[in-house]
Amino acid sequence: MAPSPTIIPIIMAGGAGSRLWPVSRDTMPKQFIELLDDGLSAFQATLRRVVGEGFGRPIVVTNNDFRFIAAEQLSRLGIEAEIVLEPERRDSAAAVAVGAVLAERQGAGGVCLLLASDHVIGDEAGFLDAVRKAASVAATGRIMTLGITPDHPSTAYGYIHPGAADLGEGARSIERFVEKPDRRTAEGYIAEGYVWNSGNFAFSADVMLKELQHFAPNVLAAAREAVEKATRDLDFIRLDAPAFAASPTIAIDYAVMEKTKLGGVLAAEFGWSDIGSWDSLHAVKEKDANGNRLEGDVVAIDTRNSFVRSEEALTTVLGLDDVVVVTTHDAVLVSSMAAAPKVKTLVAELKKADRREAGEHMRMHRPWGWYQRIDIGDRFQVKHICVKPGGRLSLQRHHHRAEHWVVVHGTAEVTIDGTTKFYHENEAAYLPIGCVHRLHNPGKIDLKLIEVQVGSYTGEDDIVRIEDVYARS
Repeated sequence: MAPSPTIIPIIMAGGAGSRLWPVSRDTMPKQFIELLDDGLSAFQATLRRVVGEGFGRPIVVTNNDFRFIAAEQLSRLGIEAEIVLEPERRDSAAAVAVGAVLAERQGAGGVCLLLASDHVIGDEAGFLDAVRKAASVAATGRIMTLGITPDHPSTAYGYIHPGAADLGEGARSIERFVEKPDRRTAEGYIAEGYVWNSGNFAFSADVMLKELQHFAPNVLAAAREAVEKATRDLDFIRLDAPAFAASPTIAIDYAVMEKTKLGGVLAAEFGWSDIGSWDSLHAVKEKDANGNRLEGDVVAIDTRNSFVRSEEALTTVLGLDDVVVVTTHDAVLVSSMAAAPKVKTLVAELKKADRREAGEHMRMHRPWGWYQRIDIGDRFQVKHICVKPGGRLSLQRHHHRAEHWVVVHGTAEVTIDGTTKFYHENEAAYLPIGCVHRLHNPGKIDLKLIEVQVGSYTGEDDIVRIEDVYARS
């Protein structure tokens, strides 16, 4: 096998993952949640696989709302990356175009490796071997897809029919792409040697840019202008919003891969899953003797082949088979295992009904820590706030509410109208309506406090930021 070129990972981390609702939501999607058993999010596991010898500096393409989450999770691993912020979602073709343009501008050569941030890999050594083989073929001018040899007739994935041409390293040309089939059709595909389309690609930046120019010029033009007019915001590359908005919303499969004559596929077996739904997550996790996966405060009796997860309340299941039950702070999902992939449809209905639970978690993550609503009513709201060591909220004021901060853990440095005072456990600060204030954790442990808001309006948009170390508007 010829030496592999330098591989530049491009990680797509901007999706919502609504099929894993209610744990995965718009404000904290599945790629950033610790859903597996290794203590890492899928995003972190993806990055950790593609650092070290043979790999260049990763390019992470994510949504503006996730910028601090991505940065913090990278920091925990000690991985440095270019974090690129999409002003809005435009599907994978735009992300590929931006990544290829940035790789071209770096002038480092090599091959780009496009990876989704929410996939699970069972055999990392097998994955890396496949990546290096695909990269070697991609260096000859091909756009390579990592195909997964099916182990069952899945109806959840698209399929690829490998062609007759031998591209080397075990790779083949692509005869055609096909959409998600019904079970009978999937069985036929497997018999005919089709592979699953993993959605992971290897390509030279110049080759992908030429194909985008030919097949999706509007996507490429928008990406080039968005990068050209991009600005630096702290450690992030913020794409130009008007330019990026001009890109069509289209997947790279439709924009390029189904049209190009340069496509190739490398069939591989490395224990792959996109954990796209609760049934697929159940499939990759260890289970008890009854085929159940039980997580959190759960009791299950006379129950088999089920996934039951609780994030807070005691959750009990009696006499059921093949079900999914997920309990969070503010929502409960009960589904048959077979219907689990349709949770996305349920979420869409909740959004139509303007249900906050459809997209927002009760725990909202911020660059300084997080807050979680405890209760809300007429003229009041109660929150649990956690500020990480060194965390500093913006200098701000409110027009419609006063606040009471009761420290329950750690030390709070509170500034009110220019006067700074320290508060310790079981001490409280009062912030009258209109005062200019700031909260800072000067300690080495988490600062936790209970905030009681009282006033005519307690919405998050009643914040006037005067100064902010995180450069939020």
